[in-house]
Amino acid sequence: MADTVALPAITLRSLDAGWNYERWERELPDDGNRYEVIEGVLYMTTAPGYFHQWIVRRLDQYIGVPLEQQGLAYAATAPIGVLMPGCDPVQPDFVLVRRDRAGIISERRIRGVPDLIAEVLSPSNPEQDTVIKRRVYARAGVPEYWIIRPETRDVLVCRNPDAALGDYAFTLLVGAAETLSAHPFPIAVPVAELFAGSPDTTA
Repeated sequence: MADTVALPAITLRSLDAGWNYERWERELPDDGNRYEVIEGVLYMTTAPGYFHQWIVRRLDQYIGVPLEQQGLAYAATAPIGVLMPGCDPVQPDFVLVRRDRAGIISERRIRGVPDLIAEVLSPSNPEQDTVIKRRVYARAGVPEYWIIRPETRDVLVCRNPDAALGDYAFTLLVGAAETLSAHPFPIAVPVAELFAGSPDTTA
C-alpha cells in the first residue's frame, strides 16, 4: 500500500488589486476554499487540515462559548466575512466582538473592527498571517491579534495597534507552559489546552 502524504494548505493571490466586497459576493464559488480581499488583492486558501480546525474549535470551546454564556461577547469562526478598513472582507479563524458592540454584526457579516482576532498559522504560507494580516489588522485598529503557532505550540499576542506604522506596539510570546489571557475579557486558558488531544497533529 502506498504511503499517503498530507497536503499543505495552499494560498494563491490575484495579479490585480481591483477586488472588493461586491465582486467577492458576486463572482466567487462556494467550493470550500477561503477567499479574502486584502487591500484590493484577492487571496484564495485551500481548506485547512484537521489539526488547524481542532485548534479553532478549542478557541471556541475555551474562550468563545464561556464568554457568550457570561453575556460578555459574541464569537465566530471561519468561514465568516469581516468587513473593515483594508479588509473587503477577510475570514479570520476566530473572532470576538464585545456584547456592547453587537451592532457591527449585521446582514450575515461582521461590519466593523472586532475586539479580538486569532489566526492559526499555516506552515506552508506563514507570511499570510505574520506579515500581510498583521499589517492590515493593525491599520484597521484591531485591538488584539493572536497568531497561534501549531509547530511550536505557542501564541504570539499582538496589542496596541499603530495604524500609521502598520504594526502592533506590544507583542508577547506565550509559551506552551503558560496561560493565555483574552484582554480585556475575564478569561484565561492554558496554551497547551489549545493543542492537546488531537488524534492528528500534522501542522
